[in-house]
Amino acid sequence: MNAERDLSPLTPGVVRALTDKLYEKRKVAALEIEKLVREFVAQNNTSQIKHVIQILSQEFALSQHPHSRKGGLIGLAACSIALGKDSGLYLKELIEPVLTCFNDADSRLRYYACEALYNIVKVARGSVLPHFNVLFDGLSKLAADPDPNVKSGSELLDRLLKDIVTESNQFDLVGFIPLLRERIYSNNQYARQFIISWILVLESVPDINLLDYLPEILDGLFQILGDNSKEIRKMCEVALGEFLKEIKKNPSSVKFAEMANILVIHCQAADDLIQLTAMCWMREFIQLAGRVMLPYSSGILTAVLPCLSYDDRKKNIKEVANVCNQSLMKLVIPEDDEMDEAKPSMTIPAEPTTEESLSKPEAVTTGSLDASGDSSNSGVFTVTSCERIQVTLNLDGIVQVLDYHLSDTSIGMMTRIAVLKWLYHLYIKTPRKMFRHTDSLFPILLRTLSDESDEVILKDLELLAEIASSPAGQTEEGHGPSDGSDVRPGPVELHVPARTGQLSSSSTKGLECSPSSPTMNSYFYKFMINLLKRFSSERKLLETRGAFIIRQLCLLLNAENIFHSMADILLREEDLKFASTMVHTLNTILLTSSELFQLRNQLKDLKTPESRNLFCCLYRSWCHNPVTTVSLCFLTQNYKHAYDLIQKFGDLEVTVDFLTEVDKLVQLIECPIFTYLRLQLLDVKSNPYLIKALYGLLMLLPQSSAFQLLSHRLQCVPNPELMQTTDNTKPSTSFKRTAASNIDYTELLQHFEKVQNKHLEARHQRAGRAEQLDRRVVL
Repeated sequence: MNAERDLSPLTPGVVRALTDKLYEKRKVAALEIEKLVREFVAQNNTSQIKHVIQILSQEFALSQHPHSRKGGLIGLAACSIALGKDSGLYLKELIEPVLTCFNDADSRLRYYACEALYNIVKVARGSVLPHFNVLFDGLSKLAADPDPNVKSGSELLDRLLKDIVTESNQFDLVGFIPLLRERIYSNNQYARQFIISWILVLESVPDINLLDYLPEILDGLFQILGDNSKEIRKMCEVALGEFLKEIKKNPSSVKFAEMANILVIHCQAADDLIQLTAMCWMREFIQLAGRVMLPYSSGILTAVLPCLSYDDRKKNIKEVANVCNQSLMKLVIPEDDEMDEAKPSMTIPAEPTTEESLSKPEAVTTGSLDASGDSSNSGVFTVTSCERIQVTLNLDGIVQVLDYHLSDTSIGMMTRIAVLKWLYHLYIKTPRKMFRHTDSLFPILLRTLSDESDEVILKDLELLAEIASSPAGQTEEGHGPSDGSDVRPGPVELHVPARTGQLSSSSTKGLECSPSSPTMNSYFYKFMINLLKRFSSERKLLETRGAFIIRQLCLLLNAENIFHSMADILLREEDLKFASTMVHTLNTILLTSSELFQLRNQLKDLKTPESRNLFCCLYRSWCHNPVTTVSLCFLTQNYKHAYDLIQKFGDLEVTVDFLTEVDKLVQLIECPIFTYLRLQLLDVKSNPYLIKALYGLLMLLPQSSAFQLLSHRLQCVPNPELMQTTDNTKPSTSFKRTAASNIDYTELLQHFEKVQNKHLEARHQRAGRAEQLDRRVVL
């Protein structure tokens, strides 16, 4: 190569020294180049300056010979030093060849490239900012360099560049964000550490508002938070903490909606730190942004609900998730129940409504499913009157998520309770919209009655009670059962035949309305049918939880309506064995539960048409079980009819089960519920049929403990000779009979005989089938 001709104004000696393998000789050549460029600067000879830089770049820095590349790097650094403040005019030409050497296979060359660029940047200072992206890109690669010297050199350059950015107010953040978004997904630990360090620096600069671009990098930050290095996790945690502080200070400028789905994803992370951090962010977002977060409710619930069942190992996550859940629930308001779907989405203030405006309307129950929590809304920012945000409640999505979590048998108890609270809250706040989903929710709510947890069952019953009593469930409003069919039982439900004419008009009226209770909607009767159907198909549920379920329903709804409707349904039940069992269960609840005190008093005297109507309805179904029928007569003080019934017992098939029930009735007579009956034994003259009925029970019993108990009780009756029935006893009972004069006791007795004949035929049929089966086995 003819150095004198091709590489002038560089002298042959400078050219030879630049390509020398010794660093000292290359340094001497660099000093000569610096001196030469200074002369050109003094002469304002820009063309020669550019020519020198081009030679150093093309012939040396980009040369195939390693020593030439080293010489080119130190020469370019010398040019920059000589140019001083004017180096900014030539930065592109100075920087590009140096950055190319960042990718050199020789680690020493990469180190010299760092050194050269450090000198160039040190001289240029703020002038390098227009080239920041290419510098950052190169540095991000060297941050993960395997050579410690190269890494050390890159760190020096990195610190210098950070100082320049911190001092400047001309940093192009808009142009930098795409590069940052790309590099933030690096899996290399050193590259991640490099990225986080830069984010912390940019966040600390007052003139740089990185918060506006947080949606671009938030996902990447949460990815880095899961790094294996404790140091990197800590740095990322600090960075996220700083961003959250900034969000709390300036919530009005935060793009909450753009980050909501990012948080939803990371709230479901397997890494505890990521999940806890994301959940904390979600809590702040819900409390700060209010109803802005409402469209993302289904995703939030998907992430939050499973966390509510965490054990103490994840107690922190569970507590934050609970606050998120409670705060989100408060955002649903009655205005979300707007029925005009054609209108644009509801326009409301961005902040959540105050707790007073969120108080639920008066319901059937006092709200053990109350959605309110302890979290405060004090951090909610206030928007100006012109800042209005359109918010739509995606009820379909929310119900789908709630249905999924309630159907999942592996889900924890607290999650199931939270789901039921949510559904209850939605039926309170948005009843008309929710009733569109009732038909799909009904089966899973009924299955939930078999849950192992009493608390879950209680919440489920409260929800079912709200559905059954809400005015929004009336079919005439168009939001009842989706098929629009009659909810009265058909052949498919509880084996009920099509003979609907058996239901009297008075019974129908009793189901629809009662003077002592709010009107039940069309789902009430449907609920009663399906509840009995579930008891029929799942006898264990009836045995273990039947009484608990019915007692709670009597508290939540109207006991009279419940007993009236169940008796009406059982009246037409074809499975006579189940009907007898269910009647026995209902009778036990009626006679022993404190929740039914008022109903017992109502039946005790039969003073009103409603009470007499209820007695007749119960009686017809109670006939499925002879002993319960007698107990109902005792309760209602129909002692003569009780005596007439007991006389019919001689025509019945007396089994061990029958005698056991008589035994239990005797035990029941000794309980506080029948105190008034025992005291009436003192007035022999006025109550002869009571005494005769009790003696009838005594004659039915074998010589058992119950026989002894009842015998001792009857021995206490004064003046036994006065027990004879004469006509002069009628006036003393005239008031009682007058009060119930419209009851046809002869017809009731006939009905009793008819039902018992059905039971006898059914038992004979079962016995016949069993005998045939035995014969087949023998053959």
